[in-house]
Amino acid sequence: MMVLITYDVNTETREGKSRLRRVAKQCVNYGQRVQNSVFECSLNPAQLRKLEKILLDIIDEKTDSIRFYNLGKSWKSRVKSIGRDDSYNPDEDLLML
Repeated sequence: MMVLITYDVNTETREGKSRLRRVAKQCVNYGQRVQNSVFECSLNPAQLRKLEKILLDIIDEKTDSIRFYNLGKSWKSRVKSIGRDDSYNPDEDLLML
């Protein structure tokens, strides 16, 4: 299933900047960045639960937020992009070297 992950991490402190980098790094491990704090991730339910736990362990729930939008399997009909679109389609075959 396709999951859109967005986050807002308070970066007013050094610790906040560190959390931001760690959140982004984990999201990169699971999906494709489509905007600064927005990732498209093709995940199965177990991967989603694992990523949610990882991110929950990183953020400060008092100052940071993460949102998960489950777009499901028919996500292509739910996503409209205008302008430059460097995203990928995880359902398409990838070039294997």
